[in-house]
Amino acid sequence: MKEEKSLNVKMLLKLTNDLAMTILLLLAMAYQITGNTMHELVGASLFVLFVLHNILNRRWYKTIIKGRYNLLRFLKVSINLLFLFTMTAVLFSALPISQDVFPFITVNNDMLFRQIHVITAYWGLILMSIHIGLSWGMIVNAVRKMTGITGTNRIRTLCLRLLAVLIVVYGIRNSFERNLGSKLTVYDPFGFWVSNDSSLRFLIEYLSVVGIYIFGTHYTLKFIQKHSKYKRSMRGQ
Repeated sequence: MKEEKSLNVKMLLKLTNDLAMTILLLLAMAYQITGNTMHELVGASLFVLFVLHNILNRRWYKTIIKGRYNLLRFLKVSINLLFLFTMTAVLFSALPISQDVFPFITVNNDMLFRQIHVITAYWGLILMSIHIGLSWGMIVNAVRKMTGITGTNRIRTLCLRLLAVLIVVYGIRNSFERNLGSKLTVYDPFGFWVSNDSSLRFLIEYLSVVGIYIFGTHYTLKFIQKHSKYKRSMRGQ
């Protein structure tokens, strides 16, 4: 009982940390709203949470070299490592271009660092969403366990899936309206913002974009696992 309680506390800490990271990354993208000083403070806080995230999940690194690899495991590990790389690039490229939090770190030509910082920030947002999507089933099960929801309910499941579809559709619309594709390849400093937007609209539209990759990854993963299970059962007959 004591061990189970300890695991629940650790899982709650992980979920809280991941949620805080997601919120801070969204705030960091809202440069035109927060201003430079707040943007840098949010970035510094995100760095602390990113380090904590890796400490809490340090056992994962030991599993990389263990066991056999199939295509699905290879994709999972690749996504996680790419997310680690992009977040590291975002956070460390911020140091030379800092104006308020780390003004003592200066470079003569900061344009390259700005380009790296902005482009990897957009990629980091997408990879973070996929990273969450890969663990979405585990997150849902952990929340159910902590809230005492153990049984299944077809109506609740149907409503949640319908909500996921609506979020994905809305997110795809916003991706095209915000021209997200070009932001992943072309330097556009904090250009994912339109000046006549409200803060609430900005947050909702960003969350819908995040939802595309969370739910898209989660349900694609479920389909692959179900298909693999079906093929194994067919071979066993």
